[in-house]
Amino acid sequence: MTETRGFLDRPDGHRLAWRKVEGAGPTVVWLGGFRSDMAGTKAQALADWAQARGRAYVRFDYFGHGESDGAFVDGTITRWREDALAVLESLVEGPAVLVGSSMGGWIACLAAGVAPDRVAALVLIAPAPDFTEKLMSPEMTPADRIQLDETGVWLRPSEYGEPYPIARQLLEDGARWSILPGPVNIDAPVRILQGGADPDVPWRHALELAQAIRGQDVVFSLIKDGDHRLSRPQDLARLTAALDELAV
Repeated sequence: MTETRGFLDRPDGHRLAWRKVEGAGPTVVWLGGFRSDMAGTKAQALADWAQARGRAYVRFDYFGHGESDGAFVDGTITRWREDALAVLESLVEGPAVLVGSSMGGWIACLAAGVAPDRVAALVLIAPAPDFTEKLMSPEMTPADRIQLDETGVWLRPSEYGEPYPIARQLLEDGARWSILPGPVNIDAPVRILQGGADPDVPWRHALELAQAIRGQDVVFSLIKDGDHRLSRPQDLARLTAALDELAV
């Protein structure tokens, strides 16, 4: 099946860019990471997986990401959660398997918590729940906090390129959606893939999420030499194997 493209209109006039493969369900839905987009290696690997197996698949860009409207600095967890729920409501028929990477793992948990009848399973890759409060804020220096107080924006250094802007509203809003230490009200099957050498999400943080999830069908896989992206061929093979198990 070919992949179609389009835009989903949101109430404030902004549009979310999406791509969709028609096929058998449950629909696999890609929820990308912070400042990532739907053209990344893992998202494309899932599109290839869906086309090869005749499976339904949807990927999209959050507000302020990739091909979607909006400025990244104006985004919040509230907004990105709403984006994910809008995609589920408008572009997915029947149950979905949510595949969340990094921040997308947090968004997947939030979506599953509010729409459990729509979520058949979750596959989480280096999930970063509560990252604004528990991973990002603690690394701020006194100078960073002064910058945030004076300008409303902290320019956070990145290993992946230029520093990127973190607005006060993102940090404050993120704290409102904290799900740890739990319990996380998810009963659907969950598979977590986590790199042991991840510099962004410590494996113990992802393990805390696994232990906090209410359901019992939770498998945590530690890839000892894996980084944050988990985009190597062997990592992608583990990802698609999880989907072969759960997306039935």
